[in-house]
Amino acid sequence: MRDYAKHCVKQAGLAGAGEIRVNQAGCLDRCEEGPCIVVYPEGVWYTYVDRADIDEIVEEHLRNGRVVERLRI
Repeated sequence: MRDYAKHCVKQAGLAGAGEIRVNQAGCLDRCEEGPCIVVYPEGVWYTYVDRADIDEIVEEHLRNGRVVERLRI
């Protein structure tokens, strides 16, 4: 899903120097929450199930600055 998220960010024109960076992290100590995404500098934590959830996070949060409450941890 990380690769898919990177692809979405690039396709949305949000990647590049000083822009959004998608990277892999080690343990985030939230295993009980399922897979996690953290958006910095806001520190908003998300979980996701499928590509549609990633699409929504990229569009709503990263592009439009709106937290996706239904996916927020």
